[in-house]
Amino acid sequence: MIASNDYELERRTRELHALTEIAKTLSVPLELFQLLGAVMGKITNVLEPAELGLVMLWDESSGVFRPEAAFGYDLSQMSAVGLRAGEGVTGKVHDEGKARLLNAPDEIAEAMSDLRPPNRQAMIRALGTETLPHSVLAAPLRVGDRKFGALLIETLNRPVQFTENDLPFVQTLADLIAMAIDRAQLEEEAAAIRDAREMDRLRSEVMATMSHELRTPLAAIKGYSTALLLDEVKWPEDKRREFLGLIDEECENLQTMIADILDSSLIDVGQLVVELQPVRLPRLAHETADEMQRRTERHRLIVDFSPDFPIVDADSRRIKQVIRNILDNALKYSPNGGLVVIRGQVRPTDVVVSVSDEGVGISPENLIPLFEKYFRVKSPTGYHVAGTGLGLPVARAIVEAHGGRIWAESKVRQGTTLSFSLPRTGLSAETAV
Repeated sequence: MIASNDYELERRTRELHALTEIAKTLSVPLELFQLLGAVMGKITNVLEPAELGLVMLWDESSGVFRPEAAFGYDLSQMSAVGLRAGEGVTGKVHDEGKARLLNAPDEIAEAMSDLRPPNRQAMIRALGTETLPHSVLAAPLRVGDRKFGALLIETLNRPVQFTENDLPFVQTLADLIAMAIDRAQLEEEAAAIRDAREMDRLRSEVMATMSHELRTPLAAIKGYSTALLLDEVKWPEDKRREFLGLIDEECENLQTMIADILDSSLIDVGQLVVELQPVRLPRLAHETADEMQRRTERHRLIVDFSPDFPIVDADSRRIKQVIRNILDNALKYSPNGGLVVIRGQVRPTDVVVSVSDEGVGISPENLIPLFEKYFRVKSPTGYHVAGTGLGLPVARAIVEAHGGRIWAESKVRQGTTLSFSLPRTGLSAETAV
């Protein structure tokens, strides 16, 4: 009797220690699957017969239970398992809402008899045997009315079986896991609400900004064209041409904004298409620089590419758009003018095009979100920069669709360099070789 009491005390002490350790593990700020994986690894230290374990969670979107964590099973094979409501031990325990102990072979076989063939085959592959467990502990994962799935602990080869004394411990363990799941889901729901509110706020700000930015060139176009149409004023030829040039410039600004908005919509639905063909990047750079030079007298645009710069496979229209958007950014953020250099660099596996300005620069904290949609860098000098906040995000999407990347380097009040790479692959690379 004394020996029995000592064993019971030792078992309860071990269980309490395990629950304490598991509670600590579940409080660590990790992803849910990492937390559950860490917890499952600790169970074998307490339940001596335990050889296998599963956490099966209900997936609302697909209407089945999916494995989230396991030990003793090959989780990559178990990923093919999808149990319907009421199917297998998981489904039954989830529906009943109470822990179960299965020790009789017939009882275990009966509980698993309704497994659909694909699920049965996936579990056999995950175990590497067709042998059924000979002892099973299963407990529902729930917090109040919120039900998440089931925890299963099984013995396959060891002769020792679980006992009724193990049920309270397993249910307590399941409750701890369920609370962690509940907390994770609540945090996810709260984050989704915050994201939705932030998106609504951004959308409102963007609509207000776009309305303002689109009105600006329209107002200029309207003003200059109205002035030209005045019957009582005979404009000199040079002034008339000046007004027409300003109208043309504002039309280009408007066209660029609208193109960025439309392209942003295509990116959102995954319909941005690039058509690759052999392209001479120096020619594109020169053409774009000439177009942008006509828009400014304060800046001097220089193109610097080596004579033997290789041909690359790219969508010429889209890459020209990238260069234009980057140059537009350089001109806007160097309001006092200065030198803007478009430079080409050849590397073993790709080419790099960079645009450097002598503008106001970008602070380090603004470099990370620079290519996010609607992000607008605030000028450190307080200078207002017009635009929709879509030019660089669109440029990034185009470059990444080509298999390249885009990045920025900058120092406040010393200027910015925006660069993008394009891979040297495809027909052009083979022809060059």
